[in-house]
Amino acid sequence: MEDAGKIDIHELHWLMDMLQSIDVGLVVLDQNYNVQVWNNFMENHSGLSSAQSLGNNLLELFPEISPEWFLRKAKSVFMLKCQSFSNWEQRPYLFKFKNYRPITGTTEFMYQDITFIPLISTSGEVTQLGIMIYDVTNTAINKRELEKANRELERLSRTDGLTKLNNRAYWEDCLHNEFLRCKRTGRDTSVIMFDIDHFKKVNDTYGHQAGDEVIRVVSRLLMETIRTTDIAGRYGGEEFGTLLIETNKENSLVVAERLRKKIESTAVVHDNVEINFTVSLGIAEFSPDLENHTQWLEMADKALYESKESGRNNSTIFNIDSTESTEH
Repeated sequence: MEDAGKIDIHELHWLMDMLQSIDVGLVVLDQNYNVQVWNNFMENHSGLSSAQSLGNNLLELFPEISPEWFLRKAKSVFMLKCQSFSNWEQRPYLFKFKNYRPITGTTEFMYQDITFIPLISTSGEVTQLGIMIYDVTNTAINKRELEKANRELERLSRTDGLTKLNNRAYWEDCLHNEFLRCKRTGRDTSVIMFDIDHFKKVNDTYGHQAGDEVIRVVSRLLMETIRTTDIAGRYGGEEFGTLLIETNKENSLVVAERLRKKIESTAVVHDNVEINFTVSLGIAEFSPDLENHTQWLEMADKALYESKESGRNNSTIFNIDSTESTEH
């Protein structure tokens, strides 16, 4: 009984009759990788007729094929006398054919699954290599679109709808993860918690739409002030949290004051009325004595409370024994 996956060269004639009429590519190469068979699928998609292909080296016909990758695959089939495979997720294609399918017209090229088949001579030697090319563009695009949709749903699930900042749940997850990293590495990282002063008065005086616009402007100014490596979130209502990565409390105070002054000098115009507002901020640097991220957050909240008690529109650094306040 012959080993599974081996095809006798004499079986190739009836196989070719079948494969000429189906939507599968078939190429047969000799041991020097010269083309011996080139079916209709290959003619239609490559633009090369059998007359142009037969007897020519495949790698010379298609210089875009990686010789190193292809020869490694091919030699293993010749030596081991067993099939080898490559799917579109490992390598999108072997031959860069254009995609003509209207349903999946969003991609320029055809995604392909490839099977390399040893063709056995009557002497039992592998004298030729068969390559089967399957057009799996529909499958690939559908999977890519599903993955894209899932990524977007994941992004939306962690994003605050009004501000487009991280929402509270995701931001707290980031805080927890950063706490664990700081415990492990001992690196400086600080939390800034802040909220908009007298925000209820803004809503009561100018309406909730004006209040929403104030929150959006604060969010924009926050993102303009921090680095891309920092992590900002809307903690709830008019309160915000920011993780300043690898930043000690002194440098965090500089960032907090820069943000505070920027907000103080910015007016929101709503219904032709200028709305001025300020924020109060609390800063807490990571301490190795902390048992969990909740304690870290509580420290920043206490510093924020101190800022409010001191008259608002200022920044306060939390210390274990006392608080340091920098007032406007």
